[in-house]
Amino acid sequence: MNKVIHKNSVLALLSSLVIMQASAQAPAPTPPAPAGASTKGVELKGKVPVNPQTLRVQLPKPQEAVLSNGLRVSLLEDHKLPTFSMQLYFNGGGLADPADKRGVAMVTASLLREGTKQRSSRDIAEQLATLGASLSSSSGPSSGESVVSVTGLSDNIDATLAIAADVMRNPTFPASELDKFRARFLAQLQIQRGNPGFQAQEQFMRVIYGEHPGALVVPSEAVIKGLTSADLASFHAARYRPNNAFLIAHGDIGLKDLVAKLEQHFGNWAKADVTKVSLPPPKEPQKARVLLVDRPGSVQTSLWVGSLGIERDSKDYFAMLVMNHILGGGPASRLFMNLREDKGYTYGVYSSFTGTTFPGVVVASTDVRTAVTEGAMQELDVELQRIANEPVSERELTNARRALIGRFALSLDSPLSLMGNLATQKIYKLPADYWDTYPQRVEAITPADIQRVAKKYYARDRLQIIAVGDAAQVSKILEKYGTVESATPM
Repeated sequence: MNKVIHKNSVLALLSSLVIMQASAQAPAPTPPAPAGASTKGVELKGKVPVNPQTLRVQLPKPQEAVLSNGLRVSLLEDHKLPTFSMQLYFNGGGLADPADKRGVAMVTASLLREGTKQRSSRDIAEQLATLGASLSSSSGPSSGESVVSVTGLSDNIDATLAIAADVMRNPTFPASELDKFRARFLAQLQIQRGNPGFQAQEQFMRVIYGEHPGALVVPSEAVIKGLTSADLASFHAARYRPNNAFLIAHGDIGLKDLVAKLEQHFGNWAKADVTKVSLPPPKEPQKARVLLVDRPGSVQTSLWVGSLGIERDSKDYFAMLVMNHILGGGPASRLFMNLREDKGYTYGVYSSFTGTTFPGVVVASTDVRTAVTEGAMQELDVELQRIANEPVSERELTNARRALIGRFALSLDSPLSLMGNLATQKIYKLPADYWDTYPQRVEAITPADIQRVAKKYYARDRLQIIAVGDAAQVSKILEKYGTVESATPM
């Protein structure tokens, strides 16, 4: 019979696996790595595989309700500590920005707690501190949601919710606070754009997404300079509505009590007709490209290599998760072992992938000394082609599964992780058992799955290569990978 383990038992299981590992027999020698992919000096020890029939978890199921104004509520009740956490997700991040004001969602969230009709920015900060509470809000220029987070002591939940409701419902967006934000943002942006890695990221996102808002790492200076308090108030009035949101709560309170308190503080928050966010999907670049941003005299080259990827609910998600971990997901990955540990080209090299309601990106990136740009590009290419064309070893696959499942198991003791998992499930309409079956989904990935997604998303004929560095020294090197186009810094 399959054994079902709740989250508090997962840590004990992992501890037992570590003990088992100590007595495991040493594995057979690993075949030599292909040329260009040495792992000199690296000792890989035997690992006991995680049995998918043993490592089964059942995440706590939320209790749910809907307020009279349409606000959907989910509660993960937990009385271990006298605290609570809440997150409100409003359907309207940067993807809901007007086309000529890409960035208004981000600035609205940033200034939400800087003053209301009843409280100044200082009043809000002092009152929250007195209660031992916190309130923050965030959104991004290419995000689908704006999020407000509230934490505090369960004994002070009424007073904390009174402040939170005032902040969310009655912000005034004072012009003086907007001016301060604008000055800070523009100064920080100038510093960021002096960083070649940041420049490479901006160029990469622009070449992948074109005019789609997914291209925005940060809003443009022109938009930030032109925003007014009225713009923020208009976005808030349109998007911060109870029937356009859901709330996830965790902590020392029951559902009946929580609903009563939320009705008291939020129940008369008016509904509104909310325009559905509808954007055309991003157009994938039509061909592989090599773009170079010239930084004369630069002592380093920033490299970003990748393409358009998957949506969060894609059937390729778990194959991508395992593939990415093996390729460049951490210090034990192929890219790290090759370019840093063996070749000494860089302090760090990683791969990553993203995906939300629209396709994200797959990318491998690193900063290297100008003098080793040629070797670094060669090894990046070697590793991208190797993972697409050669099956990963059982040892690599086993270690990747262990790492991903173990990280997931450890995260189950974190309320923020549990809340984040639930939010992800709701936003992307994932199956009800999605997180319960996470270990089995990871364990089911095969070498063929990894090759399939690597071939598809890291195919040479769709790769976008972005380099920021000294053109006089690296342009000829990059010509080996395609016609080099000059790119203008943003």
